[in-house]
Amino acid sequence: MKTCVYIDGQSGTTGLQINERIGKREDLTLLRIDEDKRHDKEERRKFLNSADIVFLCLPDEGAREAVSLIENPDVRVIDASTAHRTSDDWVYGYPELSPEQREAIAGGKRIANPGCHATGFISSAAPLIRMGILPADYPLTCYSLTGYSGGGKKMIAQYEAEEREGFLDAPGLYGLNLRHKHIPEMVKWAGLANPPVFMPVVDDYYKGMATTIMLHNRLLPGAPSAAQIREYLADYYQKEHFVSVLPYEESRKTVYANSLAGTNRLQLIVCGHEDQTSVTALFDNLGKGASGAAVQNMNIMLGLPEWTGLE
Repeated sequence: MKTCVYIDGQSGTTGLQINERIGKREDLTLLRIDEDKRHDKEERRKFLNSADIVFLCLPDEGAREAVSLIENPDVRVIDASTAHRTSDDWVYGYPELSPEQREAIAGGKRIANPGCHATGFISSAAPLIRMGILPADYPLTCYSLTGYSGGGKKMIAQYEAEEREGFLDAPGLYGLNLRHKHIPEMVKWAGLANPPVFMPVVDDYYKGMATTIMLHNRLLPGAPSAAQIREYLADYYQKEHFVSVLPYEESRKTVYANSLAGTNRLQLIVCGHEDQTSVTALFDNLGKGASGAAVQNMNIMLGLPEWTGLE
């Protein structure tokens, strides 16, 4: 029997990307609401309660409303919004965090899909904190470079307009109040005592992300070198399918943020020397940073290989 799937918010960037990844799968039946009824609450209620798996690709308030409309106790939800990522009643959807996290996703009814910047940050910071290499109270700084697709339809249209503002040719720093909406989940799921100083940057390419933390090794227990930190991370992720750690190269020249666009992979790249270390998470903001991660979580919930439909 096929699994029935409904995407609430099917016309948004994440919804379209999820549809692209699952639309042709023979093990799923994709329920489609009429375009002119997608804002009709009662019509949405019908679809939300008819599916086995629901993806919420909505603004935060819309996601909360959608959850309130679900009365069928058997419906399982994957929410791509920010609304539930720090809620104790929801399972955080980064399975590579630990075997226990993957198990919780497999048995969960409510899964909060991680944010794109948060995925990159947590992938490097959380293992180091869990292994005792990075103190929880370390004053972390992070910058995260993203393609403009992360800004949704409005930003995509802005960047792809025939006549556009000239400043869009250059990288744009944003979130300058240092209170980006992904920070609460970064703190909670990395295990930090304090928020990081976090600076996101958008640039003139469609998709791809490079999220970097920077460390003073002398402030870490035992003062490990960059090469040693790479070995710790490689050991942590050695059994993972989608997350890997590249071999250490002290002379590495350049990392391009769109190198993994179109995949669900995430690579950690450790650079530096004995005194300083940078760890960059390289991935697709629409893949492992959004829709690809949502499909991966669905596969886990259904007991399927995680890479089903993603390779």
